[in-house]
Amino acid sequence: MKPRKPSSSFKSFQELKALFETKSFSLLDRHHSDVANCDSELNPKLNEELFRKAMEGVTPISRGNHVEGTSQIELPEGHRNRDDVEVLKELTNLVKYGKGFNVSDTPEYIEGTGYHVHPEIARRLHQGDFSIQAYVDLHGLMVDDAKEVFEKFLKWAVTTGKRGVLIIHGRGLSSPSEPILKNKVVEWLTRGLWRKWVIAYSSARRCDGGAGATYVLLRQRPISKRLKIRKV
Repeated sequence: MKPRKPSSSFKSFQELKALFETKSFSLLDRHHSDVANCDSELNPKLNEELFRKAMEGVTPISRGNHVEGTSQIELPEGHRNRDDVEVLKELTNLVKYGKGFNVSDTPEYIEGTGYHVHPEIARRLHQGDFSIQAYVDLHGLMVDDAKEVFEKFLKWAVTTGKRGVLIIHGRGLSSPSEPILKNKVVEWLTRGLWRKWVIAYSSARRCDGGAGATYVLLRQRPISKRLKIRKV
């Protein structure tokens, strides 16, 4: 079986000469086409003229007929029931207004309590049941600098009788693995000197920084060894 001849084979010079002599094709049209394209790129008026010609006979859509963007969520009539309606209502409020969002429902939420303190105190702290009297912003500081500011702030807080304070540390989303500064704050609150002063701590509410800040409830005086070993 003979191999199929390629559709685009090379021509000999004699064949090319014959094509020129018989004027089987023209280079002039291609040249004019390229020049026209070049001119259209350099000449805005020509561009506009070409656009107008291309749009001849096209009817613009009136503004009254376009559809506005919407976040409204609808279910087909046959699939609606009371539970679906309630879920969609809550979802709509969450998307539009942020209502129903609880920091405590997220993996970023943290809380803890001191010696012999009921866990309910931490939950009440997060809910805003205790007044926040002062705050410190550690966000953006290096760990060593943040610790120094943290120590000075808590020393000032207990000296001046502050009971509820807010520590802003950021969410640590730019950290490669885990939120470094946020974890350090928890470490400083639960180990060493300051654990004797801490009644409870929890992630702040959304209005105070959410998972990027921590409420701390402080004692009036540090817990004694006697109270540490006391059985509940």
